[in-house]
Amino acid sequence: MTGKTPYVLGVGMTKFSRIESLEWTYPEMAGEAIRAALGDAGISYADVERAAVGYVFQPSAAGQRVLYDVGLTGIPVVNVNNNCATGSTALNLAQEWVAAGLAEVVLAVGFEQMTRQAMAGSGEPPVITTIDHHLKAMPERGKQGQAPLTTRFFGLAAEEHMSRYGTTAEQLAGVGVKNHEHSTRNPYAQFQNPYTLEQVLGDKPVFGPLTRSQCSPMSDGAAAAVVASPDFVRAHGLEARAVKLLGQSIVTDGESAFSGGSMIDVVGGPMTEVAGQRALRQAGAGIGDIDVIELHDCFSVNELITCEALGLCAPGESGALIDDGATTYGGKWVVNPSGGLISKGHPLGATGLAQCAELTWQLRGEAGERQVAGAQLALAHNLGLGGACVVTVYGAP
Repeated sequence: MTGKTPYVLGVGMTKFSRIESLEWTYPEMAGEAIRAALGDAGISYADVERAAVGYVFQPSAAGQRVLYDVGLTGIPVVNVNNNCATGSTALNLAQEWVAAGLAEVVLAVGFEQMTRQAMAGSGEPPVITTIDHHLKAMPERGKQGQAPLTTRFFGLAAEEHMSRYGTTAEQLAGVGVKNHEHSTRNPYAQFQNPYTLEQVLGDKPVFGPLTRSQCSPMSDGAAAAVVASPDFVRAHGLEARAVKLLGQSIVTDGESAFSGGSMIDVVGGPMTEVAGQRALRQAGAGIGDIDVIELHDCFSVNELITCEALGLCAPGESGALIDDGATTYGGKWVVNPSGGLISKGHPLGATGLAQCAELTWQLRGEAGERQVAGAQLALAHNLGLGGACVVTVYGAP
């Protein structure tokens, strides 16, 4: 990250939920998040000079559709789709525009209105898919069955983690227990009920060792962030609320993802390691300096894989982090205080910006009952198969 160090000046998000009808449309949900972010920043839409708008399943140019309801100011709008890493990719574009001096105030938006048809696809499978390399690396057992394809990828990674390191079903389920408990304090979360270990273990089987309450649900929702230059922040006296973007790295798959016969690598372990090292290096920090983390727990096993790839522990030791309480309140880090994707929800285009919102509130001391005491440095990890990984390091105002 070079040039003008950008700030997150304002954030907003909707409650994540599951709406089977179209009573709550995607322009309405995105508009709610945008207006909340502008209000939080203390600026008007007229101050925004550019916008990056992310989504996965909505039609082409949906970014213009949602912004036209907020204001018709003629600004450049770039539509972003990077699968589950879409929200953080929009944020990456926004901070790069500000850092390069191309704009003083930029809006990053992510939203999703998910349908079972969109998730399942329709008709015959295409000859070319976005995950051809991933499918070639998948063992035959994973290519069979009715479970969603992403669940099979991560279920196989969970089986590999258990076989290689002795990770237990109880440790995997413990991720779900922790994150569901965290979400009881989050009014924006899709689920707000605690689960016992026995309930998570005994929940509906999905694939391999994964049960339903260890998997992110289908979700609708939106989130937004206002990114501004230091000059704009100072000129308007907004330093007390401006969270600094200290480091950010976006990485795609390298050869190692598919050459080693490891499903842990296929689902993004190497991308996370590289992106995490680069973002922390930019921030001049180590993982031990981080106080609070929002990471991409699309499935419980991915929290374990990500903790290892980010350096919270050595490979194979993430299960012990769960046993020791190292990733919850009173531990070394608080991981997914929002409830994470498992319990907060996972509207694909919104997830990365919802992480930004949560960490902004944490670093300002505005997170209410889920506040991590004295949080000064935060890290977000947002992953998409296909593939992309974005890691961002934030600093308190």
